[in-house]
Amino acid sequence: MKHKTPEATDLERSRSLTASFGYAFQGIFQVITTQRNMRIHLIVAVLAILAALGLQLQALEWVAILILIGLVLAFEMLNTALETLIDLVSPKFHPLAKIIKDVGAGMVLILAITAVIGGSIIYLHALFRLIG
Repeated sequence: MKHKTPEATDLERSRSLTASFGYAFQGIFQVITTQRNMRIHLIVAVLAILAALGLQLQALEWVAILILIGLVLAFEMLNTALETLIDLVSPKFHPLAKIIKDVGAGMVLILAITAVIGGSIIYLHALFRLIG
């Protein structure tokens, strides 16, 4: 058995980390290019960031907005992964597969509505602060 040098192990870890990031970016690109709802969420995210810039949000307000944006995008990706898995294991219609897909879509909808409400509260507060 051949022993690995510490340098070789570090190089393997570095390549493995690089590969992991590559796979993650491939997943993000896959969802953006194939899922209309993800593109809609991204457009809304850009608009939310532009509104935050215009309203001169404070640091903690920025944190809240960015967390909400990140959660919505991540849940949309989770829903896509869930739907893809269901299509793989149940290519034909099955009522339980439909329930899983519907629940996944509902999960994203609840989070998106919560994000809109939370963002609206933050933006209104910032607007009132700006106009005095």
